[in-house]
Amino acid sequence: MPIYKKAVYTGTFDPFTNGHQNIVERSLKYFDELTVLVAVSPTKGPLFSMSERVQMLQEIFKNHEKIKVDSYSGLVVDYAKEHNIGSLIRGLRPTGDFEKEFQMASMNNQLDNQLETIFLMTASEHYFISSSLVKEVFIHGGDVKKFVPKLILKKLQEKIG
Repeated sequence: MPIYKKAVYTGTFDPFTNGHQNIVERSLKYFDELTVLVAVSPTKGPLFSMSERVQMLQEIFKNHEKIKVDSYSGLVVDYAKEHNIGSLIRGLRPTGDFEKEFQMASMNNQLDNQLETIFLMTASEHYFISSSLVKEVFIHGGDVKKFVPKLILKKLQEKIG
């Protein structure tokens, strides 16, 4: 069985949260290269454009040589094949993620049984954080500075503030 050195972590990242950052940082312990892939979700209406999200993530990770940032509007299994990536990172929160993530991992396995899904439990201090909840709290005037990186907070303030 081959050992894969590259992984991809996908999400809409609208906005990118400290929970996402925690998964990225922990993934680096296991892989030589991690692609943070900004994906299109047809069921979500993004606050930030695809290019804005990519630019923010490139800025956040500009000093991390093991991290690439990219975007893709197709199936992650196709992206992984095109880029010789063997592992897909997914974060799990104790908020009902398992059923949806298990279904998605099972579908991905049917589409490409060489792509291995690796689940990382979200750190306890971040398990309740979601991008949509952060957006909602921020839009209603709540303080989200402990839930997002500083750059993301600045961009939220510029976009909505």
